[in-house]
Amino acid sequence: MVAAPTPEQFAALQQALAEALKHNETLTGELRITRTERDLLKEQLNKFKRQLFAASSEVTDQHQKDMFFNEAESLGSQAEPAAEEPGDGDADGTIDVPAHKRAKRGRKPLDPALPREVLRHELPEGERTCPHDGAALREIGVEVSEQLDIVPQQVRVIRHERVKYACPCCDGSLRLAARPAQIIPKGLFTESALAWMATSKYLDGLPLYRQAVLLGRFGGTDVSRNTVAGSMVRVGQAVQPVINLLRDELLDAPLVFGDETELQVLKEPGRAAQTKSYVWAQMTDGSGRDGTGPPIRLFSYAPSRSAATAMGLYAGIRRGAVLMTDGYEAYDKIAQAHGLMHLGCWAHCRRYFHDALQALPKDRRGPDQLAARFIELIGKLYQVESQARRDGVDAAELGRRRQLHSAPVLTAIEELLLANLHAALPKSLLGEALHYLASQWQKLKRYVDDGRYSIDNNVQENAIRPFCVGRRNWLFADTVAGANASANLYSLLQTCKVNGIDGYQYLRALFIALPRAKTVDDYAALLPWRMESGAA
Repeated sequence: MVAAPTPEQFAALQQALAEALKHNETLTGELRITRTERDLLKEQLNKFKRQLFAASSEVTDQHQKDMFFNEAESLGSQAEPAAEEPGDGDADGTIDVPAHKRAKRGRKPLDPALPREVLRHELPEGERTCPHDGAALREIGVEVSEQLDIVPQQVRVIRHERVKYACPCCDGSLRLAARPAQIIPKGLFTESALAWMATSKYLDGLPLYRQAVLLGRFGGTDVSRNTVAGSMVRVGQAVQPVINLLRDELLDAPLVFGDETELQVLKEPGRAAQTKSYVWAQMTDGSGRDGTGPPIRLFSYAPSRSAATAMGLYAGIRRGAVLMTDGYEAYDKIAQAHGLMHLGCWAHCRRYFHDALQALPKDRRGPDQLAARFIELIGKLYQVESQARRDGVDAAELGRRRQLHSAPVLTAIEELLLANLHAALPKSLLGEALHYLASQWQKLKRYVDDGRYSIDNNVQENAIRPFCVGRRNWLFADTVAGANASANLYSLLQTCKVNGIDGYQYLRALFIALPRAKTVDDYAALLPWRMESGAA
């Protein structure tokens, strides 16, 4: 028979059991934390894998495609009248189906502005007789077909001969004809060659070392890539007065868009080659105080992404103007310092929810998911915008439609946000999306107040995309001077592009005229839309 435990033994057993339960609770809590951290890391890993290997498009499925990317078509189909019942149509139970237009098939005609070289194909003299009666055949017309031909780039040498003059009667008079001033004194390349190099790199994404190879292939002479790069730096520095005038016009506009992207500069004083630098992008679709001037695209190099750098770039911006950016906090300080109306970007907001939805397994990405519900509501906001563009309405009508259709959707988004703000871990993708929406809400909802405001910053992202695409080819800037020169030339060429101006022709005319410019009025006459030779 087992003896009953003594009170001391019973107390010791109770204490051991309590310590075991406490230790078990500690292990359970640690396991819960470990599992949470594991899930967050797996979520981040899947996000990075999608960025590397998955399609960059944010179209998830046909439903989301119809709701967000084909808003106009979706809304238009909803606006069509319902089909009539068979009894409501003709007596035989049929209805009229409206015809539709289809794009013409076949090859598109070649540009009529291109020069033509005519090649006539005629019958030999011996075949110009009729096989029936022997009469001579007469020409009655031609059958025309066209092919596109390319003449390879031609490299030539411009030989400058400065004539010397002397007096035949004495040795006291010797004169030499002057040579026109050049953008690079004693430079190796003409203005046309410099414009071709800049256009090839900053519009076509062709790195300078490849251009040096092409010049050697076409010209038969090896050209040092350092000479090419040095020439680009010097012309990029020479156009700075024009860039300054463009900045004055942009900062005086009523609506300015802002963004930034990374750039690696190898030889930056006091910094390692692997350190990140930045190119800041600023743009407006209507320059000048009244917002009716030409659109402008500006790029600026800066070694950091700090608020102090941003304040310097936006110094002089018109007080009370509208600033459209993403959620980077440096822009908040700019808006506060200059009394700006700060708008948030709904495209950035939607991207957060898209990433959260894509992090889920495919079988769980249904419309009942919280991220999918936010995406659907945001899609309704874009339906209003797309239908307005389709109808060609003015800003006043767009503002009225936003108040009528978009404002209730914003209320629904806010209610859904408040009900679920703390429903997800803050560091999860869904939690980041919810907290981004909450932190940016006041800026995101302002666009409905005025039809002139933009719903997102997509126009700025489209403007900065050529720089990002070109960066994949030339990878980095060698020096700070090269980074500044690249930003200046990108600004001119992208401004030309958005204004329908031939970038090569403009740069060529600009490089010829710049050495003769002395005053502010001279430089103002060199803006892209004021140079007749730059028109496309």
